[in-house]
Amino acid sequence: MAEVVSMADIEATAQRHGIDLSSVDLDSIRLPPGEDFGIKSDDDEDLHQEDPLEFEAGFGNIIVVDNLPVVPPEKFEKLEGVIRKIYSQIGVIREGGLWMPVNPETRKTLGYCFIEYSTPQEAELAREKTNGYKLDKSHIFAVNLFDDFEKYMNIPDEWTPAEIKPYTPGENLQQWLTDEKARDQFVIRAGTFTEVFWNDPRQLMPDLVYRRQYWTESFVQWSPLGTYLATVHRQGAAVWGGATTFNRLMRFAHPQVKLIDFSPGEKYLVTYSSHEPSNPRDTHRVILNIFDVRTGKVMRDFKGNADEFTTGGSGGVSGVSWPIFRWAGGREDKYFARIGKNVISVYETETFTLIDKKSLKVENVVDFNWSPTDPIIALFVPELGGGNQPARVSLVQIPGKEELRQKNLFSVSDCKMYWQSNGEYLAVKVDRYTKTKKSTYTGFELFRIKERDIPIEVLELDNKNDKIVAFAWEPKGHRFAVIHGDSPRPDISFYSVRTAHHTGRVSKLATLKGKQANALYWSPAGRFIVLAGLKGFNGQLEFYNVDELETMATGEHFMATDIEWDPTGRYVATSVTSVHEMENGFHIWSFNGKLLYRIPKDHFYQFLWRPRPPSLLSAEKEDEIAKNLKKYSKKYEAEDQDVSLQLSEQDRKKRKMLQEEWDAWVSKWKQLHEEERELRVQLRDGEASDGEEEYEAKEVEVEEVLEVQEEVVAFDLD
Repeated sequence: MAEVVSMADIEATAQRHGIDLSSVDLDSIRLPPGEDFGIKSDDDEDLHQEDPLEFEAGFGNIIVVDNLPVVPPEKFEKLEGVIRKIYSQIGVIREGGLWMPVNPETRKTLGYCFIEYSTPQEAELAREKTNGYKLDKSHIFAVNLFDDFEKYMNIPDEWTPAEIKPYTPGENLQQWLTDEKARDQFVIRAGTFTEVFWNDPRQLMPDLVYRRQYWTESFVQWSPLGTYLATVHRQGAAVWGGATTFNRLMRFAHPQVKLIDFSPGEKYLVTYSSHEPSNPRDTHRVILNIFDVRTGKVMRDFKGNADEFTTGGSGGVSGVSWPIFRWAGGREDKYFARIGKNVISVYETETFTLIDKKSLKVENVVDFNWSPTDPIIALFVPELGGGNQPARVSLVQIPGKEELRQKNLFSVSDCKMYWQSNGEYLAVKVDRYTKTKKSTYTGFELFRIKERDIPIEVLELDNKNDKIVAFAWEPKGHRFAVIHGDSPRPDISFYSVRTAHHTGRVSKLATLKGKQANALYWSPAGRFIVLAGLKGFNGQLEFYNVDELETMATGEHFMATDIEWDPTGRYVATSVTSVHEMENGFHIWSFNGKLLYRIPKDHFYQFLWRPRPPSLLSAEKEDEIAKNLKKYSKKYEAEDQDVSLQLSEQDRKKRKMLQEEWDAWVSKWKQLHEEERELRVQLRDGEASDGEEEYEAKEVEVEEVLEVQEEVVAFDLD
């Protein structure tokens, strides 16, 4: 600490140097922030009492980089710049946090350096990413954490076998699947609380599992198989799970994370953040990390400007499309890809590098989708050269990058691709210009992926000028639904690509005329569909049986913003989120359109059913259960009867309680009426009118002439 200098010392020093302090404007002197040059203010004695300094415990944020080139002083600055460039891409190096020692005699570097990051997480990441980094043929980096040196110094000279700890089984993260009532869970966010419930339609109410305030800072997300619940925080993301409650299983450090995405098999978690540029003319800085979900280790990171990640996709934040990485179908999590300018970059997760060390070059590609079940990419390329080169849809096999099928398309305005969930069919919706180029019309190209040579069938609507409002495949099925026509009452048509009479031909099953719907929601098990009118249609709902081609029920959830089937296809949730200020909350419906219960929630943000993993039963076993459903359903029918009786008893008790409350209220007022009898007699001048006999009121009509006026009316006989 600097020595405190008195004013007398300052005056003496000024006199010694011939300075007249009276001519100096002391108020105009401005010291650098935090600097006092040893001159303490005497305005506040509290400033003389310094707070004790707080030092970080350990040196976990410092790494040691060895095997650097030994260079003379004239090359020191260049080497330091190279090292700083490499390591500043991984994290923020503290001011003065890069130190390369030199030999005091030769002035050459010693071949190693120390780098201090802002956080231990950045230091750990730098060690993982650059240990073994090849600067040139003669210099391969050896990187260690500074804290590790103490561990290395304490290694005993003689080897001793490691202590084998007894096995302690972890929690069963699939415990929730063994619920005796075969219920499903869902999570909601309302206000500052996040809550997980069992859906208990028998009791006509949800059953609380876990509740926590400030559990997340933005949103929550289930993993695709329902094993984990992910939360998002300023410092990164976290996943939670457990047998009876939700414990934190792993953290993933990623400051200012905004979006997350799981791989289909839950092995990996992708996190995304966007950072404001220091120069307003520059674009946002994007950071993407891919973590191993079980270990929390960063498997690969991607950094760059937002412009590098804006091609393709369906919208995200700061102009970046999300998800940036799209995963190949299936639970293997073997491949993932992203679209770039004139390329599709496909990576494999064994090494997290490009397949064959190069991207798939596709001139002017604008969109692609993976098959949900196979390593096949469907990609779309628009017209080039003013229509001289047609648009095309191609199917490419991975990892061989072999083109399986290609279809040229002409006069294309827009194109969207829809995979069926089993990967058996691909529907391509193509908007084409008319000859005059003044309007467009729509048709479908249907690819039969599993058939030989992948045949393609063209489908046009009866009125090809109809606008396509929505399209949806039946999950695991061969049917699809299309909303087409003009609002407010478009038509809805159902088609099949596999029928007994027209094998290999698409056929129309039915058209529903003039429906108030703009969205389609198939049951996960197929067969049933909700025809929904959201936004401008104010939450109109129609529950439709596609097997029987009949409406089961209609309903309304006013101002509904979201609709989601439970993973079994037994129940439907409709909700109104906080985009509307009123009517927030959710409704639970049966598959056939019966409203089971309503839950109002102020400031309602999210409703998400917990996904289920695929069934472990074989197709043959499922068919056997379906054929003998009555045998299996006896147990549940008995339970339903018990619950029904229980609810009836509860209802009877409730009615009895209400009747008793009414009788008590009437008795109370009769007693009060009796107590006030004398007061009423006094008010009526001694007349006891309470006991008067009933009287009969008669209404008598009286007519009275108020005025008589004579008027001569002219009458013409002609």
